[in-house]
Amino acid sequence: MTTEKIRDRSAHVTSLSLADGVLSLSELCVQLQVSAQTIYDLRSQGRGPRGFRVGRQLRFRTSEIEAWLTRLESEDDRRHQPRGH
Repeated sequence: MTTEKIRDRSAHVTSLSLADGVLSLSELCVQLQVSAQTIYDLRSQGRGPRGFRVGRQLRFRTSEIEAWLTRLESEDDRRHQPRGH
């Protein structure tokens, strides 16, 4: 298979995953521009997105990712609010 065909196929798989509302760990990492280890670390701390396994592969619903990002934003806002004296 040529590099061009592989690239076309991977782009198709990504668009199917988004259309179906599910992302793989690697797709999530690309979207957020973070490493897989960052996602694993956040999940082990109880601060990561809820996911599920299909065989050995970790998957995430896009709706859960959006809810998780909203939670992170809220937590960050609370941490950075000015404190009254």
